[in-house]
Amino acid sequence: MILRDPLCQPRWPFTETGGFRKGFGMRFCVNMEASAGRREWVRRCREAEEIGMDVIATPDHLGITAPLLPLVLAAEVTERARLTTLTLNAAFYNPTLLARDVVSVDVCTDGRFELGLGTGYAKPEFDKAGIPFERAGARVDHLVRTLDELERFYADPEEPNPVQQPGPPVLIGGEGDRMLRLAARRADIIAFPGAGIDQNGLHLREPEELLERTRFVQKALDGRDAELNLLVQHVEVTNDSAGAYERLAERFRGAYSAEQLRRYPIFLIGSAEHIAEELRAHGEHYGITYFSVSHTSMIELAKVLPRLR
Repeated sequence: MILRDPLCQPRWPFTETGGFRKGFGMRFCVNMEASAGRREWVRRCREAEEIGMDVIATPDHLGITAPLLPLVLAAEVTERARLTTLTLNAAFYNPTLLARDVVSVDVCTDGRFELGLGTGYAKPEFDKAGIPFERAGARVDHLVRTLDELERFYADPEEPNPVQQPGPPVLIGGEGDRMLRLAARRADIIAFPGAGIDQNGLHLREPEELLERTRFVQKALDGRDAELNLLVQHVEVTNDSAGAYERLAERFRGAYSAEQLRRYPIFLIGSAEHIAEELRAHGEHYGITYFSVSHTSMIELAKVLPRLR
């Protein structure tokens, strides 16, 4: 039996070296996979920390490396950055075995881990894994069971201690009413995708819809604190924003005009000062203070961060 340490650090350490912060200043996360190999993964993780990213995340999809093990390596080669999953497909995991993995990652990263969870949405991946793609409600039910088991496991004196007490912060990603109510009750971070995938490719969520969803969850929080996250699709620092939006519109093959794309908060295009102001405005308008980007966009975001700090 492993005894619980009564002096174990609190769940919300206020630190300057990567501790999870309540009060929610602006945070930035880079979401990237480790499929290019160890050397490239180490280089990217160190680069992310040097640039000033607060969090390094891994996605959970078939066809790329698994999400948890690269985060342990990321912790080994960085000093400050938090580590998270954006997001684990809960339906792929036995809750008890996942809880053991979560505690192991928290221990091996010295308490820098944040657990991002979702229900999964890509039916072809379920088919490939031989896992039934159940209706949305059943997948949410499994996520609830997973959260319950995580809490039970953390409190079990027969199981290993997580470093963060009572357990790592939880991020829940989603946008439906039931998912947002669940997140409002049980998540520390609530992530909004800002876009979805359909048969035609990337489908954008209207800004008015995102605003309604953030207001919905803020009401559901009923006084609880939670950080709101947005997955940003593209960052480009340029003095020719008109040309950049025209090029972006070409990628949508006529589905959206350049002028229409300017409305969407998941695209950050313009001068570094303009983008910094847009990010501040998103915090004011939507209540979003935590932004996730791809590795490519991280390089561009690095030109903006000095104007935000």
